[in-house]
Amino acid sequence: MLDVNINKQLPHFLLDIAFQVEDEILVLFGPSGAGKTTILNIIAGLEHPDTGHILLNERSFFQNGHKPLPTQKRNVGYLFQDYALFPHMTVAHNIAYGVDKKAQAEASLLINQLVEVLGIPHLLPKYPHQISGGEKQRVALARALATAPSLLLLDEPLSALDRETRLECQKELLRLHQIWKIPFIIVTHDLDEAKKLGDRILFLEHGAVRTNR
Repeated sequence: MLDVNINKQLPHFLLDIAFQVEDEILVLFGPSGAGKTTILNIIAGLEHPDTGHILLNERSFFQNGHKPLPTQKRNVGYLFQDYALFPHMTVAHNIAYGVDKKAQAEASLLINQLVEVLGIPHLLPKYPHQISGGEKQRVALARALATAPSLLLLDEPLSALDRETRLECQKELLRLHQIWKIPFIIVTHDLDEAKKLGDRILFLEHGAVRTNR
């Protein structure tokens, strides 16, 4: 279980948020500038709160008075809005990037499974500029899951896709969650998408939860 209770002063408001996530999909929904991406960045360790705590399966990521756990030690997968694929690397190398070299033998089995589940074996020798938006999304998902994370963060992962591809990828995300059974936290400002993907939705405004359902 992920337990988040944090405060952080931002330029225009105080981010004051508390929630818990089991092995479910939690959607952070709200207008641009509500603090959604900042929450993901704090959980990932890319930013730090001013006060509070973050625990994943009772392991401390952040606690008042203690040094924050470094990002690389948090075992968190992060799918960025622009997918952040390396243009000079093939799909195969992009997926394997970040996997501990000492664990590559074990990871190769997981990567092979991910590639098959996501239907992208034919993309492995290609480069990001040679594949479509939906294919990039699947490659980024494979990379995010290749390290067998305990938590997956997704920042508006479908916003750049056309409607048909977006609907297809929504189904893919739900299917992957059923397979991996870890907490997913998804940021979106599309209410229909939030309702389709989320087991729970936190409605955020100016850094605070307005409704929770």
